[in-house]
Amino acid sequence: MSHGNRIPDPGQRIPATARHHVISPVDGSVYTEFDLPSGAEIEATVERAVRSQETWKHVPLAERTAICRQMTDLMVERADAIGTELTWQIGRPVTQSPFEIRRGFQERARYMADVAAGALADDVIEPKDGFQRFIRREPLGVVLVMAPWNYPYLASVNTVVPAIVAGNSVILKVSDQTPRVAERYAGAFRDAGLPEGVFQFLHASHGQLAGLIADRRIRFVSFTGSVAGGAAVQRAAGEQFVATNLELGGKDPAYVRPDAPLEFTIENLVDGAYFNAGQSCCAVERIYVHQDIYRPFVDGFIDLTRTYRLGNPLDPQTTLGPVVRASAAAFVRDQIVEAVRQGARAVIDDREFPAAREGTPYVAPQVLLDVDHRMRVMTEETFGPVVGLMSVKNDDEAVRLMNDSRYGLTASIWTSDVDEAVRIGDRVDTGTWFLNRCDYLDPALAWTGVKDSGRGCSLSRLGYESLTRPKSFHLKLTL
Repeated sequence: MSHGNRIPDPGQRIPATARHHVISPVDGSVYTEFDLPSGAEIEATVERAVRSQETWKHVPLAERTAICRQMTDLMVERADAIGTELTWQIGRPVTQSPFEIRRGFQERARYMADVAAGALADDVIEPKDGFQRFIRREPLGVVLVMAPWNYPYLASVNTVVPAIVAGNSVILKVSDQTPRVAERYAGAFRDAGLPEGVFQFLHASHGQLAGLIADRRIRFVSFTGSVAGGAAVQRAAGEQFVATNLELGGKDPAYVRPDAPLEFTIENLVDGAYFNAGQSCCAVERIYVHQDIYRPFVDGFIDLTRTYRLGNPLDPQTTLGPVVRASAAAFVRDQIVEAVRQGARAVIDDREFPAAREGTPYVAPQVLLDVDHRMRVMTEETFGPVVGLMSVKNDDEAVRLMNDSRYGLTASIWTSDVDEAVRIGDRVDTGTWFLNRCDYLDPALAWTGVKDSGRGCSLSRLGYESLTRPKSFHLKLTL
């Protein structure tokens, strides 16, 4: 998700009076617009968050979780309208957009509400004569959530719901490309009965955000975006030693062993590479295939890629929409051209996809062969519908190549041997290791990355640890 929410150095400022226009990748029109807040409006937002949290943290946990469940119900009821808005804002096919709410958003929100009682319960220490001892988890205060455009609901719900359930207040900053997301959240929380000020949003400039992160009233920052953006967030947060959770993207690999179920593997890896036009932090961007099955895998992968239909994402027949903007498309095309110049072979002719046009966000899916790790397309995040395929001799070569990356978000192995999958997974530097699946977050598991893919953890019971602080109670019962 790393191209969705770049936060440059605080010195790069946008005037607070600027009016922002959202350009739709569908047809280049202005979809919506908004004004940036004044300094006084930001101050009022933070003050409301502080005041409301002081009351909210004393509301019983059952009531806090009930409101979040009701908010989730309302979002699911409105999923079709939300999906259409999302298609206009980011270009994902309208047949797919509503499922960001109906599936992932709903699954994560409900899971985090369901496990809250256990995750937030007191840790009672073993008995000791004359003493009572326990550890209580207290909310941090005001949580700032910064969400990207590519999966704005999925990336934000990971923190928004558990933060509020835990007794914090939340200020949400979504990408400038997806302002309606914040408005939809606010409407659903309001209709669910959340007290005023517990959830708020800001459309803010980079400079305003840097100042907000450095504000001592902000007690936790969750950021999904680029490595450069994460570094800028960390610098700003260092001014007050505030804790952060940073998810900064990936160059996620897959390894196909000789015993992999071929048709199933091809179908799922093609989807993992091209869903949402490849604009996912955990999209499959490089695939290593054992030499024994390399040729049939490549043939099947190319054949299935050619079945995609690139076009207007509002057309129900479209299966591949545009990338988010023309500049992103140019970045993807530049990586392809550079790789070909270095010896790679692009097997898909753009003429097979008539909607693909230079200078527009419409990019044809591409399969690159004869690639190697000298090429940027195999080492740096592409964030588009492009994947490189490499033949490998054995497991050791696959592991070496999978680890030859500055990223480590997810990685997948495709095999019929579960024991070998676990053994190999122990050797791969990654936050999540998949067997026979990819590009999915299970809310029961910790969502985390290694190396330049970030730091911290969201989802699972462990996700509550970063949104609360331990407070020890050491009570001497007898004098």
